[in-house]
Order: sequence, then C-alpha cells, then structure tokens
Amino acid sequence: MAGATPLIWVLVDPRAGTANQALGVADKLGLAFVEKPLEYSGFARLPNFGASLRALTAASKATIEAPWPDMVIAAGRRSAAVARYVRKQSPSTRLIQIMDPGGDLSVFDLLAIPAHDKPPVADNILPVTGAPHRINADGLKAAGQEWIDRFEGMPRPWIAVLVGGATKRKPFPPALAARLSKSVAALAETVGGSLLVSTSRRTGASIDAFSAELPPASYLYRYDDPGPNPYHGLLALADGIVVTGDSVSMVCEACAPGVPVWIFSPPGFAIEKHESLHRDLYERGAARPFSNEWTDWQPAPLDEAARIASRARRLLGLEEDA
Repeated sequence: MAGATPLIWVLVDPRAGTANQALGVADKLGLAFVEKPLEYSGFARLPNFGASLRALTAASKATIEAPWPDMVIAAGRRSAAVARYVRKQSPSTRLIQIMDPGGDLSVFDLLAIPAHDKPPVADNILPVTGAPHRINADGLKAAGQEWIDRFEGMPRPWIAVLVGGATKRKPFPPALAARLSKSVAALAETVGGSLLVSTSRRTGASIDAFSAELPPASYLYRYDDPGPNPYHGLLALADGIVVTGDSVSMVCEACAPGVPVWIFSPPGFAIEKHESLHRDLYERGAARPFSNEWTDWQPAPLDEAARIASRARRLLGLEEDA
C-alpha cells in the first residue's frame, strides 16, 4: 500500500461510549477516515456472530457498499457482523475490532480487548487497559478555553469530581452519594481548593443526597441541566480528579489529562471486572485509590487508543514492526 492513501471506514455505533472507542483509535491513526453511522433494527437484539447486515436498517445497509475500504475500525458486538460482512466482500480489507465481539475471532486482523475481560492469547489479540477514547490534547485545550472564564476566581486547586452512579449489578444509594460528597468536601477544605462536579444520568435520585453535602461555593452540573455539559472542560482545567469507579470509559478518560487521579470505589461498589481495571491502573501508576488526602504526583500516561492505532498502522504498512 506504499504510496497510496488508504480508505478507512469507522463503523459508528449509535451508543456514544462505544462509538468513541472506535473513533478515538481512528483519530490517532493520523489519516483521513470515513464515518459509517450504524442504525439498528430489532434484529440487533438477536445473537449474530456471522457476516451479515441483517441487524441494520435499510437506510444503514445502503451505506455499506463498494468501493470497499482498506481498513475497518469498529467497536462492540453489534458492529462486528458488519465488519465481517465487509471482509466477505473484500478479503483484503483489514479489520480492527475493539472489545470481544464473540464468535470466530480469527477473521479479525487486530482485536483490542480489555485485559479485565481476560482475553485469550493469540497473535491478533492486543490486551488493553480499559477503553480507548477521544480525549486528546487539542480537544482539552479547546475545552479549557471554553470554560476557563466560568471557573476563574474560584480558589485553587480545582478538584474535578466525576460522578457516575448505579449499574445493572450495583446500586448507587443516597447514603453512598452523601459519603462521597462529604469526603471530597473535606478534601477541598483541607487544601483550600474548589470542587467542580459533573454528574451522570446514572447518578439518578442520589444527586440530591450528594448535592446536600457540597460546600456552597462548589460548581455542580446536574446531568439534566440545560446548557452545555462541562465534562471536557473539567478534564481540561482540573488540578486533580476524583472519579467514581463504576464506568470503564469515565475512569480511563479521567487519566487522559495527566493530572493526579483518585478512584472512589469502596469495597462492594464496583463489579469485579471494574475492580480489576482499578488494580491495573494503580499498578501502572496511572491512578490511585481515593483516600481523602491530596498529594501532588505525576501519573503515568495512559493512551491505549494510540497503542492500538500504532498496531493498525503496521497492518497498513505505514510503520515498521516493533
């Protein structure tokens, strides 16, 4: 492929968290790519480990056509059937899949599977820490410029608090929300700083118990507040970040800016897979468990999107094998 410009498709899942994993890797390739938004029909709820467009709506099917790409980047189980379909039409197309899609894995040229999912050992499988994402230096710079005036004048250090909430298997009761709020309030008081808080749809009714314990001068964004979401601005401007340990994506995004990160995950709060991710991040030096104490330290960088993209570039013949 030397001298040619590769045609790259990104299959964009309708779920933003899944889509951002594929798009984050594509961003790091440093090449132009074409987004192929996927719209699913009711068939998407059925198991589908084959090479098929059956789960797509008619309008979405119409976009999956020749000329076929040199590479497809996708994330999640539902997109894998589409990627396999493209390979069936174009055997030379390289397939990059993020997360375990199930079924026959040998068709994929590269599978980036979270280490906490315990992937099998194979030449085409790259275990990764957590999840790739789209948080990058340029985006953080722009978000910082957008939000700096809103927080200017608030005492520093600025402590971003990223609050998730309940998951399918673990609740986020009001008492736990209040405990978190009291803990970060005490931390801010100790260092003379300010709390910049963003909540999630999953925070639910526990937001009231959380907000009741916040210092009056704190900034609090409720998920259903009108206006822009400050999430990226908080990542850009924070001097340190406290993040709840219930979301793989949120924890990994918190590690992107390169400031101290503390994970709030008391015993029993997170499922075992998430706890495994937390241990991995602690061992890498990318994050520390929340302990109500502020310390200045330099976290180890975490950029799995770039690591996946480097392997993808090798498949395109754009980088030498390590």
